[in-house]
Amino acid sequence: MSTTGKVFGWLTAIVLVALAGFIYFKFCFVYSEGTNEGDINYFQKEGIIFKTYEGKMIQTGYNSKNSNATIQSNEFKFSVADAAVAMEIDARSSKQVKLHWKRYFGTLPWRGNSQFIVDRIVQVEQPVQENDNLLDVPEPVQ
Repeated sequence: MSTTGKVFGWLTAIVLVALAGFIYFKFCFVYSEGTNEGDINYFQKEGIIFKTYEGKMIQTGYNSKNSNATIQSNEFKFSVADAAVAMEIDARSSKQVKLHWKRYFGTLPWRGNSQFIVDRIVQVEQPVQENDNLLDVPEPVQ
């Protein structure tokens, strides 16, 4: 084999390894993971070719940038790749939920539109009823 053939072979191998590394880090490497808690604002299955589950969670909190410390809401947009997890979220959409997610650098059309992919529900809190916090007070004795 000539020197030119060897150089071309090595360059091709290096380019292929670099491309494989880029694809892995862009689409398969978990950049970060964590949890978010809030109320599900909407949750739907959408898409033209790839039907994916997309949702938005509303998280309430204080706005630390404002000197008046007003209450603000933050939106957390996420996707769900697993249909079983999607059905669980949809069934609990009227409750306060805590979702565990993984964040990727890039999105794949069959995985969803968001970099945040929810993989499980960590906790579900029942909504507080108005009478739940009241004490049962006995009638006065006469």
